Amino acid sequence: MLENKKYIALGLILLVGLMTLSCAPGNDRWNQEINLGHTAGFWAGIWHGLIIVITFIISLFTNEVGLYEISNTGWSYNLGFLIGLMISVGGLFRQSRRSHKIRRKEWDKIGNEVEEKVRKGIKAWLDEADKEEKEKEWEEIAKKVEEKIKKALKEWAEKK
Repeated sequence: MLENKKYIALGLILLVGLMTLSCAPGNDRWNQEINLGHTAGFWAGIWHGLIIVITFIISLFTNEVGLYEISNTGWSYNLGFLIGLMISVGGLFRQSRRSHKIRRKEWDKIGNEVEEKVRKGIKAWLDEADKEEKEKEWEEIAKKVEEKIKKALKEWAEKK
């Protein structure tokens, strides 16, 4: 069942690809030698802006398909082309920004988990230290403090 869905999806993608080729900029539909006076307008501009990624890839392999229809009505085609371009390419950038934010949140979560594990490991390591070693260290510190206090008191007592 799942394989059938893959074939259906592949067939739909091929069908859409073939349909976009028939409406791509640079075909005979707006050729002024064949269809004199028939120029691409606002709606064709929107369509050409929407399919610009597909037409760009195809234009790398053939000279018959262009990115922009030369035989157009002027500002209305340009406006439609820009709107379609913003929808097509702008939507891709917006999606990548969303996925980047999601990835950043995931990394922040992973970072916090790692930090917590490291903190717990260090605490366990410190707690495992022998109590005798801690007591010896504190005894040494106490002896040094006591010696300094005795020295300071002796110097103070000798002043008078």
